Amino acid sequence: MELTLIAVFGVISIVAVAVVSRRIGVAAPLALVVVGIVLSFLPGVPHIEVEPELVLTVVLPPLLYASAVHMSAIDFRRDLKAILRLAVLLVVATTLCAGYLFSWLLPGLGLAAAFALGAIISPTDAVAATSIGKRLGLPSRLMTILEGEGLVNDATSLVLLGSAVAAMTSTVHLWKVGVDFVLSVLIATVVGVLVGLLTVLVRGRLADAVLNTALSFVVPFLAFLPAEAMGASGVLAVVTTGLVSGHLSPRFLRARDRLAEEVNWQTVAFLLESGIFLLMGLQLRTLVDQAQDAGQGIAHAVGIGLLASLLAIAVRILFLGPLVASLRRDADRAESFRTALDDLADRLSTGQELPHRFKKTDPKRLEGRLRRGRSDAEFRINETFGWRGGMVIAWSGMRGAITVAAAQTLPTDTPYRPQLLLIAFVVAVTTLLLQGLTLPRVIRALRIPGDDAAADRAAFIDLSSELAARVTDALADPGLTTADGAPYDPAILDQVRTWTATRRQPPAPAGTVAEGVDPREQYRDLILAAANAKQDELLSIRSTGAYNSRVLAQAQSMIDNELARFQEPEG
Repeated sequence: MELTLIAVFGVISIVAVAVVSRRIGVAAPLALVVVGIVLSFLPGVPHIEVEPELVLTVVLPPLLYASAVHMSAIDFRRDLKAILRLAVLLVVATTLCAGYLFSWLLPGLGLAAAFALGAIISPTDAVAATSIGKRLGLPSRLMTILEGEGLVNDATSLVLLGSAVAAMTSTVHLWKVGVDFVLSVLIATVVGVLVGLLTVLVRGRLADAVLNTALSFVVPFLAFLPAEAMGASGVLAVVTTGLVSGHLSPRFLRARDRLAEEVNWQTVAFLLESGIFLLMGLQLRTLVDQAQDAGQGIAHAVGIGLLASLLAIAVRILFLGPLVASLRRDADRAESFRTALDDLADRLSTGQELPHRFKKTDPKRLEGRLRRGRSDAEFRINETFGWRGGMVIAWSGMRGAITVAAAQTLPTDTPYRPQLLLIAFVVAVTTLLLQGLTLPRVIRALRIPGDDAAADRAAFIDLSSELAARVTDALADPGLTTADGAPYDPAILDQVRTWTATRRQPPAPAGTVAEGVDPREQYRDLILAAANAKQDELLSIRSTGAYNSRVLAQAQSMIDNELARFQEPEG
């Protein structure tokens, strides 16, 4: 009964804080942490000590999957270099710098344990940053980089943490850490791709939204558990599975199933994210009491945590300079690359001699590669950002509850362990509140322009025209017949053509429907045929990268609503 009351009170508190946060313009995770800290010191509130395995193996996989499945795989690929630099190189740099700081400030801790704590405080939590960015209209590319970093950097941090903990009891060579990391990434990627592909194929055979959504809830663990059992990164396997599932679901899953799954996963992700931030705040009193019981100075731990927070922020700011410069160079190179691709495309279309390395390539395949390459170049040219965007990314390095949970996995015989837990908490809360509360002012002061809404509208009109042309061809196909092979009634066919052309509900058919024809059934079948034709054309266009992910998502949503409206209900 007590656990039930705690759960009910927790959900009510989460919803209430979320409502208030929206009204006052503060990101809900920030408010939940503050509420949790205040509640932890109230009389009668029990000491909260969350098992780290609960967070890292039960809560983290579905959270990462929920984020990855909604991320554009094309955008993730295009910004993979920036994401990996932040999620791998920056995490390693922060781990090294923080490790040496802790080793200096805590005599007797040992370099291995110091690096373990450095790895713990290195990964960022993108939840608060992205919630603020969406509310203030940050450009999509910045959001993709922040979300992508948040998805991948946990894997880097946990691998480094595992190596550092192993080094506390035995000798670990640097080359072995590098080899283990590469193997972990490769195995996790393979597992993630296989699980994502297989589960989408299996779920595509379930014509029931409830069963489909229920199965989707275990998909993150189907990727996480085998990868961990093979000594790879379960976190990275989950992220890969989410990216693959999100990319393939429009091709294999029914629209009705995907719409139902989206709502359910949004609810699950909201409760898990909110709950973990609330629990993070509730643990403060427990961490303080543990440090006091161990006879370790609380003020000393808080001071070290504040210094580590400043160090982490400084390392991130310094790291972003070369990153922004690299992105600018990529944009400059994309100009010349686009020119070369245009020249090659002209040669291909006019039948001129191609360079030797392309002579044996199939012309259709080469044409597709040229279109994708040109689209990638256009992306880097048109959606670039300068130092202002870099400053937003630099100031979005908030840590979160994963840092607190990972700290609790330190061995019980680690020197200064209670103090280390408190240091990790101080770093997480300091970066979360300091940067999270000031990030809106930073964004407004920098005046970063959002996505070009006018360009997106024009692109959506162009895309709609291409989809409409495909529908016209599909409805004019002489082979378009009913299930029993009979042609469709001409009056109903004309009505559907009118509806698909005007996007308005047409009047009654101008002609007379033949006797024995069920107009509702034929109307529904033709509308589904038109929507499926648009879906096939959209997937074909998406493979070329001709439109940005925002326009593609808008078109996909429109098609999903049509398909869900006219598809046969389950059973």
